[in-house]
Amino acid sequence: MTIKEYNKCVDLYADGAYRFILKNIRDNDTAKDIVQESFVRLWDKRKVVGFDKAKTYIFTTAYHLMIDVLRKNKNHREYGRGDENLMTINNGFSDLQEILDEALQTIPEIQRTVILLRDYEGYSYKEIGDITNLSESQVKVYIYRARMSLKQYIGSLDRVI
Repeated sequence: MTIKEYNKCVDLYADGAYRFILKNIRDNDTAKDIVQESFVRLWDKRKVVGFDKAKTYIFTTAYHLMIDVLRKNKNHREYGRGDENLMTINNGFSDLQEILDEALQTIPEIQRTVILLRDYEGYSYKEIGDITNLSESQVKVYIYRARMSLKQYIGSLDRVI
């Protein structure tokens, strides 16, 4: 990969990778660090990774870095939602985006990851499988389960609006 192609990768994929990581971890600084480290690793592997594979490489690297950060910080988190009834929405949300963000936080991490890659970033099932090291059928199952959980959490649109 040339320097020009690398710079084009940064222009094309940095925002998408940042949004993807931010939706999962909800920490601006950590998301920026993960995306930056992903691009550093791409730069280190620029002779091996071609321009056509750069997007998948960036998202795969960012995903694995995010998992590492989550595992590292898992013991430091406080889980204050254990007793809440997650099926009830009474948070006074005024924005549909806030409701969707809250709903995404209620599903397991792997389901959130695949749903964000599919519905927010537009990856195919095969590409998501490559990024997350899952089979295509596993990806489809996780997406189905995530959509069902989100549908159950949000309920009908009449209650939301």
